[in-house]
Amino acid sequence: MNIYVDFDDCLCETARYFCKLAAQLFGVNVPYEQVKYFNLQKSFSLSDEQYDQMMIKGHTPQVLLSYDETPGAVETLKGWLESGHNVKIITGRPFSAYEASREWLNRHGLKDLELFCLNKYGRDNFIKGSTFSLELEDYYKMHFDYAVEDSPAAFKFFDHLPELKVMVFDRPWNQDCAFPNENYKRCLDWKSIRELVH
Repeated sequence: MNIYVDFDDCLCETARYFCKLAAQLFGVNVPYEQVKYFNLQKSFSLSDEQYDQMMIKGHTPQVLLSYDETPGAVETLKGWLESGHNVKIITGRPFSAYEASREWLNRHGLKDLELFCLNKYGRDNFIKGSTFSLELEDYYKMHFDYAVEDSPAAFKFFDHLPELKVMVFDRPWNQDCAFPNENYKRCLDWKSIRELVH
């Protein structure tokens, strides 16, 4: 089977770090459980300049390598690989974050995973001149049977795969979103995701 997996807030706890970073940089204290929008600028009520500053800091190699694993993620992906599944990490991170992201995977025993940077969210603003390693036209040529994603803003990238089973990793910012169809299932953790992939 071909499986799409998002990186941030599926494999690792990115938003939890950004909650701490917003407090450190700007004195903005928003508990993780109250991050109601995937758009962190909106969740933290930041100016454009503050948002750029926070995102640049959060995408430095040192910080990217420090993100905690989402419990059960690595074990699950290793199991899928050992079972012969084709797993691809499709992240919205810019290509400037590729090496550190690749190193994070390597350090967690996921050297065999393919990693692609796709411009999912138009985030060129915080790292000027960002490039991405996967173009949309090439992404749309890929086929997936299952997807693990947390962002409602990314659901549109699944429209071309009507049979795709999408496991929506439960996060505060996707609590109120309407799922496009019955193929979308909310998953509270990686255990529930493993049970759906068969």
